[in-house]
Amino acid sequence: MNKILQILLAIVLTAGCSFLPGSSNPSGPTAEPPAPGSVLFLDDFSNPASGWERVSDAEGIMDYDDGVYRILVKGPHMNYFATPGRAFNDTRVEVDAVKIDGPDDNRAGIICRMSQVGDSARYYFFIITNSGYYAVGRAEGGQGVLLGQTAPAQSSAIKTGLAINHLRADCIGNTLSLYVNGFLVSQASDTALTSGEVGLVAGTFDQTQVDMVFDEFVVLQP
Repeated sequence: MNKILQILLAIVLTAGCSFLPGSSNPSGPTAEPPAPGSVLFLDDFSNPASGWERVSDAEGIMDYDDGVYRILVKGPHMNYFATPGRAFNDTRVEVDAVKIDGPDDNRAGIICRMSQVGDSARYYFFIITNSGYYAVGRAEGGQGVLLGQTAPAQSSAIKTGLAINHLRADCIGNTLSLYVNGFLVSQASDTALTSGEVGLVAGTFDQTQVDMVFDEFVVLQP
């Protein structure tokens, strides 16, 4: 059984109770680039030494948790992002994401082309909320700007509440595409970032204690 399905089952059964950095060359010194669809990096989070951040402090948690990767954000208007220290140019990144606790008014998703500039990070983000909204944008200098849209938009492709959402983010040339559960929901164009690390992000709006888990993180050659 999928590990996230097991987590959801556990939540249902207990519902009545109280209760960064490094980089690698994706292709290496080969004569030819990887074929389209080739797996460049794969992590099912069964190995706590696979390179992701392990953080626990007053503001949140980022850590391996029984075969998945957990991001808990405790404060309002905060983002936590994590990477496995793998950098690429063009990528197709996929992951399963589920909220295990906290408000549906949250954000969670994939980042690509992340680089550290001083004390801040630059990256593209592809996020959804468990209330059914999505956004694609660029984060830089602690601020985020949406791309291809003026505000988060709603999509029926997003499963709300305690449900698994399969996310796919394509960073190919200047084109950024977000797929949710197999459906293309957003596509934008931007030239600011050309390469960098891939990873995960989760965050809060006004409400706090967003608790997300991720599984089956895979980076493919587009």
